[in-house]
Amino acid sequence: MAEKTIQVTLIKSMSGRGRKHIACVHGLGLRRLHHSVMVEDTSSVRGMINKIPHLLRVEEK
Repeated sequence: MAEKTIQVTLIKSMSGRGRKHIACVHGLGLRRLHHSVMVEDTSSVRGMINKIPHLLRVEEK
C-alpha cells in the first residue's frame, strides 16, 4: 500500500521567528526559501505544519 505524501514548500523567511517555529521548519526537512520536500502524511508532520501554516505552502499528492 502506497503511503500518502504531502509536498511542503517554505514560502516565507525564518528571520525573526521563534525557536520552535525554526525547529518545525528544520524538522520538516526544509533548508531555504522556496525549497520543497515530499513528506509522509502522518499526525506528527501535520502537527508541525499546523504550527507554522503562515510560512508554508502545502499540496497533497
